[in-house]
Amino acid sequence: MITMTSKSQINKRIEKKKDSEIVDAINLAKKEGHLDLAKRLSGPRSRYMEINLDELGRMEGDKILIVGKVLGGGEISKKIGVAALSFSSSAKEKLLKAGCDIKTINEALEKNKKLEGVKIV
Repeated sequence: MITMTSKSQINKRIEKKKDSEIVDAINLAKKEGHLDLAKRLSGPRSRYMEINLDELGRMEGDKILIVGKVLGGGEISKKIGVAALSFSSSAKEKLLKAGCDIKTINEALEKNKKLEGVKIV
């Protein structure tokens, strides 16, 4: 069952967040009408994803937004655009070596406000 979270509920969750980058990302997502993304970002950190590069390489799509951290386990062979809250140093190095475009979630939202063609994980 999918439940919607209202903007006022998201505002209450923002008050608990201490990381200004996450708060900015939540506000930007909410402003652009991406309430599902704002809900995920405003939720507990224990629900954020940690994804390895080999899993990332198996995903469909050439633009992927990760609500969480990208880890350096495995290898990636295809050239994709990845936006995430954070990247491990080994993941960042491997992604850049493979020619991938890496961004923070804030940068991705500012560049592509509608998130057209972006798969949110």
